Amino acid sequence: MPLTQQFARVTSEYLDHCRASALASPDASPGWDPPDTCLLDTDWAIWGLIHHCRSTGADPQVIALLDRAVTGDPDGDAEFLDHEKFYDGFGDPPRLLTPTAVTDIAAALDRIRLDDLLSELPTSTEEAATACGFDAGFDGDVRAHLTEHFVAMREFYRAAAQHSQYVVTWVD
Repeated sequence: MPLTQQFARVTSEYLDHCRASALASPDASPGWDPPDTCLLDTDWAIWGLIHHCRSTGADPQVIALLDRAVTGDPDGDAEFLDHEKFYDGFGDPPRLLTPTAVTDIAAALDRIRLDDLLSELPTSTEEAATACGFDAGFDGDVRAHLTEHFVAMREFYRAAAQHSQYVVTWVD
């Protein structure tokens, strides 16, 4: 099963509920089950965009922003989500971004000119897939794939910021 980048936007009340559930549960289960409308799966597209940006010498601040958007902040209070029913143990445990961090990320994502970042992306599917670190068997339009998932992530962060929500990031 391929790995994908996952996001959830949740309220502080929901996080408090999950913390309390983890404390009360004999197996420390956080009872994590946000509604589907509050979840986002960007597949591996944003990782590919980051790979491409690094290889083309894009602005390091843009790369750091994209990396933070997908990996979260390491100092967030999310230890209660490090549970086998939610997180399978691959990579870093789930990480949390506060509403302030979410607002900052949303505003910065809004300033990114994606066409500029993709200006050096090769036109051939095979070369574009390689430029993004994707498997040679990638089938489809790489530019469209990156654009679709970047736009979805930007809109996701924008909605979370508008509702003063936290964002949880993890790899599944």
